[in-house]
Amino acid sequence: MSKSTVLSINALLNKALMTIKLASTDRIDKGIRKENGTQENRLTVKQKVLSYNPLTTCQPHTLHYAMKGVGYLPTPLLESLVGYLKGPTSKQYLHADAHLRLILAVNSKLKTPLELTPMHELRARFAADAVAMQAPQVWQQVSDNIIGNMKRFTKKNQKLVYWEDKVIANADDGDMTIRCYQSDASSHGLGLKKADTHNSDETVLLYFHGGGFCIGDVNTHHEFCHAVCEQTGWPIVSVDYRLAPEHPAPAALKDCITAYAWLAEHCHTLGALPSRIVLAGDSAGGGLSTLIAQQLTAPSQIAWSDLGIAGQKMFDLLERLPKPLAQMPLYPVTDIETDYPSWELYGEGLLLDHADVAVFDAACLDNSPLPRQHILNCPMLGDNSKVCPTYIVAAELDVLRDEAFAYAKQLKVHGIAVETHTILGAPHGFIHFMSIHQGIGQATDDIIKGFASFVRDVINTQSQLAA
Repeated sequence: MSKSTVLSINALLNKALMTIKLASTDRIDKGIRKENGTQENRLTVKQKVLSYNPLTTCQPHTLHYAMKGVGYLPTPLLESLVGYLKGPTSKQYLHADAHLRLILAVNSKLKTPLELTPMHELRARFAADAVAMQAPQVWQQVSDNIIGNMKRFTKKNQKLVYWEDKVIANADDGDMTIRCYQSDASSHGLGLKKADTHNSDETVLLYFHGGGFCIGDVNTHHEFCHAVCEQTGWPIVSVDYRLAPEHPAPAALKDCITAYAWLAEHCHTLGALPSRIVLAGDSAGGGLSTLIAQQLTAPSQIAWSDLGIAGQKMFDLLERLPKPLAQMPLYPVTDIETDYPSWELYGEGLLLDHADVAVFDAACLDNSPLPRQHILNCPMLGDNSKVCPTYIVAAELDVLRDEAFAYAKQLKVHGIAVETHTILGAPHGFIHFMSIHQGIGQATDDIIKGFASFVRDVINTQSQLAA
């Protein structure tokens, strides 16, 4: 690509960014004029808005504005840009629009072979990019002195979300961060704001982030957890488990089980019952969700004994813990050996490819005390006959797509209540695009609403059976 072309694209992105910023400012002005009517009141409210220092808030999220702004370009221009970058055509990816295919094309041009050394640089780069794509408003922490004015500019009936980080013990008695989210309709124990109403579902969701077991943290998946909390009213607890290769499998699994145990003990402070803990996770985190759902309902003493005394302690803990109410694995890792058709169809040119999977697998499993084909590494190998009701989400353009289908099929054979949803035109990791791509955003909203309805149906069914 020539220097002049790069400058032209940069200029285009800058104009798109400026347009979005100006449009946002205009919407605020119009809202103020409509509500207050006078210049004096308008300036007063505007000064309050500016006192939040929105430029500082938005600065780390310029990638969000640029990628979202490009989506407002005319479709013919988007198609021209996709063609110039030799990106995928509409015939190749029938359900992906020009905006999404442009994102995939840019990613393909910029992507370099995945290397895990130096690890701290890879994690920092992934975290910075993931946060930069998130909407800045989800990072606006709420306090009493600004809550009134925030409500002025939020959508009708929109909940405000509060969060704080806590440090708890991991499986080996080290420190582990969890991030606890609550909406203003469910706040109980965070100490951020007293609840207006209670958590009517008495449900709490435990979330495990993706990242190939090697990258990612509570920040990289903050936007999605924030959205789930806002839309469902449930408290969310996101787990910052230990990562490979420094901590190979099954360290992440043990940490997430430990977080589940902590939540079972403390869920009452979040307005939830121990019997109403639901699990969710994406990619590697989706795999952790399936493993934990399995081991909480049918723990394998033989499998845990392969870890010696520490494994026996974990097995004893699992037998004491309450069973999860339901789970939602998003494009999960479920089978580490089998080659499915989606591996051939979508193994190259997308956000996650064959080479990436191989690097992540090696980092997580090569130095593991367990063999690759082990129950605690692969949920398809264990006893899934008693797993909780499951709401599975697959991405159409994903190398892991058919693993999700295979897992769903296995659960159905055992008579487990299962719903499987495939997001057409979506690549692996699509929740990171939820606020920059309109179609992905709508699909993500539908997933959250669908899972909430699924969980409430499970609650109603259990209540009827108990009556």
